[in-house]
Amino acid sequence: MFTHIMVGANDVEQSKAFYDAVLGALGHKPGVMDPKGRCFYVTDTGVFCLTKPIDGEAATPANGGTIGFRAADQAAADAFHAEGLANGGTTCEDPPGLRGEGAGAMYLAYLRDPSGNKICALHRPG
Repeated sequence: MFTHIMVGANDVEQSKAFYDAVLGALGHKPGVMDPKGRCFYVTDTGVFCLTKPIDGEAATPANGGTIGFRAADQAAADAFHAEGLANGGTTCEDPPGLRGEGAGAMYLAYLRDPSGNKICALHRPG
């Protein structure tokens, strides 16, 4: 359904360092900068992008929005969270952990990136 997700960043280089770390913890390659100063993380299933807002205004996070990244296991989600904190992110929501039970159980690790965007690593056990 989705081809790409693009989020605003007030400092694309700072955000790139953050996302290189958190997405690297999930097994993704570092982002690639284009001549316009945007950063792209290209995968077989879609593209995640960072950009300064085109209108020249400050980047602001979506109120109620969250971007979820698939984690292979709980250790990857924990590494995502730790790398995020070490690279300018802040924790939000509950600490990383299992939520729900049975087939609906999910291991979640939430962060806010340096521009305030809310992101999450999600692993579905079993």
